[in-house]
Amino acid sequence: MPTVLIASDKFKGSLTAAEVGDAVARGVRRARSDVTTISQPVADGGDGTLAAALAAGYELVPVVAAGPTGRAVRSGYARRGDTAVVELADVAGLVRLADDRFAPMTATSRGAGELIAAAVDAGCTRIVLGIGGSASTDGGSGLLRALGAVVLDTHGREIGEGGAGLDAATAVDLTALRRRMSGVDVVVACDVDNPLTGPRGAAAVYGPQKGADGEQVTQLEAALDHWADVVADTTGDDQRQAAGAGAAGGVGFAALALLDARLQSGIELVLDMTGFHEHLARADLVVTGEGALDEQTLNGKAVAGVAAAARAAGIPVVAVCGRNLLDAGALATAGIQAAYALNDVEPDLDRCLAEGDRLLPVLGERIAASHLAGSSEFRRTARQDAQSGVQHIPYGMQ
Repeated sequence: MPTVLIASDKFKGSLTAAEVGDAVARGVRRARSDVTTISQPVADGGDGTLAAALAAGYELVPVVAAGPTGRAVRSGYARRGDTAVVELADVAGLVRLADDRFAPMTATSRGAGELIAAAVDAGCTRIVLGIGGSASTDGGSGLLRALGAVVLDTHGREIGEGGAGLDAATAVDLTALRRRMSGVDVVVACDVDNPLTGPRGAAAVYGPQKGADGEQVTQLEAALDHWADVVADTTGDDQRQAAGAGAAGGVGFAALALLDARLQSGIELVLDMTGFHEHLARADLVVTGEGALDEQTLNGKAVAGVAAAARAAGIPVVAVCGRNLLDAGALATAGIQAAYALNDVEPDLDRCLAEGDRLLPVLGERIAASHLAGSSEFRRTARQDAQSGVQHIPYGMQ
């Protein structure tokens, strides 16, 4: 009996990763009633990471914490044993801002720190922190202050929130933070290698994506540079140019410099955390996916990570998506034998977004028809094809 492992990311703005998996599974089983399907949602450390952990059996611990503007939001962390999974995007990310209402100078990472504090205070000793999708460029100062750090200005007062407050920082007291985080292992899901400052830094590269204009980018760059000076004076170690320090508006810097964190590929962390490799050992075919397959897909995104892991295990991989902008050569390089897009079924992109749950089972049927056979000889050949990079062209791409 063939087994299909469906390990998809979300279709942003349309379907959650779990909904994608369920819809594809319905189509596969409609075409082949003898097939076993396993749905394991995945993410790359940004929004969807919390959901992936919950789908893998972690327990949600609800927490009310500060959103990116400081207003309280309902969020939480996922817990299994002494491990807590915190998703910055869910509590303090761009997804928490109203449409087109960015707060580039004042948005804070405080909420992520409040979730970590709640988890640590509840007995968790390992924190997995996904930092993709942040709304702030505050150098991680909000997160640190929520964990107990005290950041003061020349008058002995607490600095303001966001990147705008960093210019006033003159001293950092880490006593309470170090007491709380003693013995806690922090692993950060991070897929970028940008430093904190400079032309590839947090302000220059990601500030505009968070609504900062040219003048604000210049202000944020100076503020982050000053903040790095203050931290270096406090710790005796300058991490501003470390790979990943610029991630999440400088949360990567804060984690490296003051939490002794390790940075790891987001998708690799999620795959390990969710038991993906155990499921993979049983699979004859892997289906992965995301809303759009494009050049970004190949650079550390969830789809590329799933495909790489499956190829290493000799398991063939196909992808589902809303639209596919990669040619057959690029797909083969990523280890993907075929791509099935919603707009092959429905050319109207608006309907693809609105009706993905109805359309995805059609793709599941096509995948079953093209890539599954009941014999062990087929499975042996498919594994050989996966290892050698043989490309199968799906329906609609001939």
